Amino acid sequence: MIKGMVEEVFLTLPPQEREAVISHGVALRLSDLRKRLFLAENKVRHFEEKYENTLDIIEDSGLADDADHEMHEDYVMWRHWTIVAEKTKRDIVVLEEIAQHGLLMGESVHVGH
Repeated sequence: MIKGMVEEVFLTLPPQEREAVISHGVALRLSDLRKRLFLAENKVRHFEEKYENTLDIIEDSGLADDADHEMHEDYVMWRHWTIVAEKTKRDIVVLEEIAQHGLLMGESVHVGH
C-alpha cells in the first residue's frame, strides 16, 4: 500500500524532477555498492591467500577429510563473500546502465567510479 502511494506521488513530479531523483538515487546506490564490492573482494582475496587456492578449486575437490573447525567456518564465510561479490557486480552493471541512460537523457549527475 505504501509503495503504491509513493509511486503515485512520485509520478506527480515533473519528468525532469523524476529523472533527477532517479539519477541521484542511482549515484548514491552505486557508491554504496562499490564500497560493498571492495569489501567482498578483499574478504575473498584474504581466503584465497590464506588457503593458496580459489573457492572453485576447493569446491571441486571438496574440503579435506581432516579439515578443522576453522576451515569449515572460513569456507562458509568465503562462500558468503563470493556470493556477495557476484551479486554486487550484477547490481552495479544494472545501475550503471540506468545511470548511462539518465546521462544520455540530459541529466548531469556524476556517478563516477
